[in-house]
Amino acid sequence: MRTLLAVFALSLVAVVPSHAQQSDPTVSLLQQLSDAPGTAGDEDAVRSIIVRELKPVSTSPIRYDGMGSTIAELASNAGPAATAPRIMIDAHMDELGGMVRRVASNGQLTMQMLGGWLDQALPDQRWIILGSKGPVHAVTGIRDIHVITPAERNEVIPRNSIFLDIGANSPAEAAAMGIEPGDPIVPDSSFLVLNGSENYLGKAWDDRIGCAVLIRAMQRLAKLPHANDLFFVATTQEEIGLRGARTAANMVHPDLGLALEGGIANDQGGHPEETQAHLGAGPGIFLYDSSAIPNRKLVKYVRETAKSNNIPLQLDLVQGYGDDSAEMQESGSGAPTLNVVVPVRYTHAHNGIVNRHDFDQTVDLMVDVLQHLDAKTVAQIRDFTPAP
Repeated sequence: MRTLLAVFALSLVAVVPSHAQQSDPTVSLLQQLSDAPGTAGDEDAVRSIIVRELKPVSTSPIRYDGMGSTIAELASNAGPAATAPRIMIDAHMDELGGMVRRVASNGQLTMQMLGGWLDQALPDQRWIILGSKGPVHAVTGIRDIHVITPAERNEVIPRNSIFLDIGANSPAEAAAMGIEPGDPIVPDSSFLVLNGSENYLGKAWDDRIGCAVLIRAMQRLAKLPHANDLFFVATTQEEIGLRGARTAANMVHPDLGLALEGGIANDQGGHPEETQAHLGAGPGIFLYDSSAIPNRKLVKYVRETAKSNNIPLQLDLVQGYGDDSAEMQESGSGAPTLNVVVPVRYTHAHNGIVNRHDFDQTVDLMVDVLQHLDAKTVAQIRDFTPAP
């Protein structure tokens, strides 16, 4: 039932694509992924898209862990199977959102936030609640300027004071709409090609842009020789603690891991130490974030691969950021990992922006990296033996 509701919600929130969008399968894929509802623990609609895209090229039946993460495989086709490294390529399906906490006596709802929302991003926004009878539209209400005090006008409204207005006047009316505590809530923000540019506006680019890179990279590699067992994994519940990556990595047992994420574009005049990436300047890699420090030899390998293929590569260090590479890194006896990102403006908000060239070049980089990794290179990256 939840899957059917999620798919129904997806059909309602999607924008009717223009002719240009219809003729570009990548734009269509990005639109479907961005528009799909998928909060932590309710990733069904996103999972359906990913399975649809990956199942035809997977060399083994698609598997799922107990958290709902999806694991597709491309077996080695260019080297001894016994020595093929196990490479885990990861992107998370869940987005920032919430769930209904309770229904107040006046029919309005309080919301449990899922993920790292900024309080200033919450008021006066439209949302979609996936109720038992189908999608229910809502708005986070805001007190009227004509009645609040002068001091309140300059204050950020705390999340505990946010309420959802669905037009109901009582708990009974809310129940008649199919609303009850625990129902998932996603931003109401449809995909849009931004004014004919190469920039795409939408929600959930963290991390649907990574999911799209994962899909396109696997589809291309299915037609190319590679000496690795490649596991393309779409994980769950990253936004509330990297949970799906932990269980998926326990299934895959990677020798090396690559996370695909949305990076942080510093295009609004922020302090340069916050982030160094810019939209339209190419893919990036994280040299540091709050959850993981990457393997230095893997960083060198990816940088050399990018240079040899004339792919611009942005280097970044970001505080206050966690990603699934941290869980892959700590799986088993440990695995070298790296976080590869597509820059995004406004990640944890209703509306984000990604650049098409950044996306395409990130796919190119991943294909080049994965096609040329082999047992010898992975062994060198994993080797910590001191030099004599």
